[in-house]
Formats: sequence, structure tokens, C-alpha cells
Amino acid sequence: MGRLFLDPGLLRWQASLQTADLLPDASGGAVISWREVALISVHLEPVSAKAQERFGQREATVTHRVICRHRSGLDRGMAFVINGRRLIIRTVHDPDEGGRFLLCRCEEEG
Repeated sequence: MGRLFLDPGLLRWQASLQTADLLPDASGGAVISWREVALISVHLEPVSAKAQERFGQREATVTHRVICRHRSGLDRGMAFVINGRRLIIRTVHDPDEGGRFLLCRCEEEG
């Protein structure tokens, strides 16, 4: 595959990259606590919004594509927080295998 042209000028959004820490609770479960790892520049693209009904309640799943500079340690299960919206990272890959950028497919928490 040839090199993919991605303009670094597209990375206009400031995002807080966060990792989830599981803290045990009193009933034997765990509570998720988010901790900021870094503040990075990203490109954000909405991809889809799907409405569904679950247990008699209407809910929606909103997905986004987030592009950022390549960085080690970025993995599934982490999240970007942009303008108060938490985007959980579902997949991470290098779109042109050049080691320059990462493309993350994310699902909005909510």
C-alpha cells in the first residue's frame, strides 16, 4: 500500500487522551475511573448514528473516526475527551503502515 496523504493541518481539535482505571467497589464489582494520560491534537469525523430500542428505552450509538499522530501506548479501551464528550476507542490501526498517524474508530459514551 502506498503512503496515504494526511494533512497535519487537519489535526485541529485538542483532545484529552484518557485511560480507564478499575477501582473495586463495596459490592464486589468495579467502578471505572478515567485518568488523563496526554493532551493531543486530533482530527474528528462523525461516521454514523444508529437508534435502537433496548429494554423499552430508546438509545443511540454514535461513532466517530479520530486521526492522531502515531504514539506508542494508544490502545483499545482508552478514550478521547473532546468538548466534554468521551469517545471510547474501539479499534486502532496505522492507515498506511508508515508509522506517522493512527486511525481510531470510536464510540461516543452516553
